[in-house]
Amino acid sequence: MSELTWTELDRKAVDTARVLAADAVEKVGNGHPGTAISLAPLAYLLYQKVMKGDPADDRWLGRDRFVLSAGHSSITQYSQLFLAGYGLEMADLQALRTWNSKTPGHPEFGWTKGVECTTGPLGAGVANAVGFAMSARRVREMLDPSAVPGESVFDHDVYCIAGDGCMQEGVASEASSLAATQNLGNLFLFYDDNRISIEGDTKIAFSEDVQARYAAYGWDTYHVDFTNGFTTYEEKVAELYDVIEKARAVKDKPHFIKVTTIIGWPLPNKAGDHSVHGSKLGGDEIGAMKELLGFENTPFAIDDAVVAYTRQNAADRAAEAKAEWEPRYQAWREANADGAKLLDRILAKEAPEGLDEALPVFEPGSLATRAASGQVLNALASAVPELWGGSADLAGSNNTTMKGVDSFIPEERSSHDFTGRPGGRTLHFGIREHAMGNIINAMAMDGLTRPYGATFLVFSDYMRTPPRLAALSHVNPVYVWTHDSVGVGEDGPTHQPVEHVMSLRLMPGLNVVRPGDANETAQAWAQILRTKDHPSALILSRQNMTTFDRSEGSGFAAASGVAKGGYVLKEASAEPKVILVGTGSELELAVAAAEKLEGEGVPARVVSLPCVEWFKEQDEAYQAEVLPTDVPKVVIEAGTPVGWKDLLGANTEAVGIDHYGASADAKTLFKEFGITADAAVEKAKALIG
Repeated sequence: MSELTWTELDRKAVDTARVLAADAVEKVGNGHPGTAISLAPLAYLLYQKVMKGDPADDRWLGRDRFVLSAGHSSITQYSQLFLAGYGLEMADLQALRTWNSKTPGHPEFGWTKGVECTTGPLGAGVANAVGFAMSARRVREMLDPSAVPGESVFDHDVYCIAGDGCMQEGVASEASSLAATQNLGNLFLFYDDNRISIEGDTKIAFSEDVQARYAAYGWDTYHVDFTNGFTTYEEKVAELYDVIEKARAVKDKPHFIKVTTIIGWPLPNKAGDHSVHGSKLGGDEIGAMKELLGFENTPFAIDDAVVAYTRQNAADRAAEAKAEWEPRYQAWREANADGAKLLDRILAKEAPEGLDEALPVFEPGSLATRAASGQVLNALASAVPELWGGSADLAGSNNTTMKGVDSFIPEERSSHDFTGRPGGRTLHFGIREHAMGNIINAMAMDGLTRPYGATFLVFSDYMRTPPRLAALSHVNPVYVWTHDSVGVGEDGPTHQPVEHVMSLRLMPGLNVVRPGDANETAQAWAQILRTKDHPSALILSRQNMTTFDRSEGSGFAAASGVAKGGYVLKEASAEPKVILVGTGSELELAVAAAEKLEGEGVPARVVSLPCVEWFKEQDEAYQAEVLPTDVPKVVIEAGTPVGWKDLLGANTEAVGIDHYGASADAKTLFKEFGITADAAVEKAKALIG
């Protein structure tokens, strides 16, 4: 066990972080100073004494990952990034929470160097940390499978700071339960037990023994009490360090470290008061704290020697870590030419060569798109080795288990159905949709694998925040949501999504992809895998649908048009008087409606529109060619009709459903609810007339 070196300059650096937090929040007039002040010793310990990282190369592969789950206390992280020299300067701290600053209200991935993931919604960061820890194991087994665990250049640790709010959110519980099942010995979760939230003392709503809960999950748990049983206050930095070092020796359990603090300590008058959680402190209180700590009572007045010391320390530690790591990394590259080539491609965010050739081609017939997706995943397993994922206990229904692929679970947890090994690629999230979404988000932000997670579309309600955060973060996880409409059938209205597809289209930056047959499903996967900076929602059917004959002379266009989001599936016999637009399961109804209209002498074009977002990315000329503004349109989608006029123009009508479903087979439901080709024909005639 290494010993902690803690000098007077280290103590002063901690106090510097405190006054910077107070001054930054005071300047902007809002923010969360209390946690940043009392938790400064822990944050400083991690950044300056514990974690591996390189301020000059914030995406260094050998770095540890840090997640601030208590994202509202963003200044906690910003002050440490400033002290360590990650690119933030005093002007950035002074611009906290202001327009276009590098220090937004909550940490944002891709915006501020050194920020590993976007946090803010409480508890989500805990799930992100679990995803980072899982990613580390998968990457080692994918790129360096012969290495002893813990000795690979791809092994690293994950550190997360969470607060009382995180511990109350269900997503943290979901993810923490899974982390224990996964034996994630590389995960360190610090719980700031300060017993304060916005409404004051947490005892009004939160009374459990959180450490006992984590012990029950199966975590390796510790307690460091700064309050000494609420008798005296002592910031036990050395004890914290020793606990971390002790925890490192436990390789088969994640580590939970409860740190009991008083929020805002050492504020002379407001420490422990909930007012310091989310409000500025006031000049008098800041002045009193600075006097206590020996600082000049001038905003942002700090000792430059402290910053010089912390930046040099961070640089020296980085140089030492990289001097040990770099030769091993180069040796790995020389011994693993194929692995190095794979890594370089992944880091460049490039899809593999031969992706299109690996896709299956489906013969005309009838097949549910969820089943087609399963076959596509099987075909892609070897072509895209970074691809991995699974379901929230619905693999058999979602068709997300690649054949011949082991499960990502400890070997001792193998079941009759699933064989586990460290390098497995089938993920079992359990019935934890919200955690699943945040876990795969973190894997995508880590950037070394391509994850997907699946459930029924109606249960996307349980995980609305993850796709939003992924879109905000410009990362590319894949959410596979099956059972896409009332076509779910006999399960009834609780399981039949109605408003979901259109409401997901309202989420900026999320590509909502609803393929209309098996070959569109294959092409959708290919385009999703080419997507670098947007998350994708792949919406798939339970029920079978027509697989169109796309051979030459069939009249149907190639499914490769999916890449453009929308394309002419079948042209009209003459200049079209109406365009039938189909999405997903209802594309076959658009084809049937067009055939009826053509039989009555009405030229009707059929357009497949699997992804509105991809279509809107095309140039205006292409959009106008496929969907001319002066030609009326009828959209058929078994969901809410609200929104289609906004998307496609005022001369648009929609066949859909604006109420809940019922328990019956899909064919009956579509007939009873008027989601039919005949209904589309009637609307088309009305528009033309």
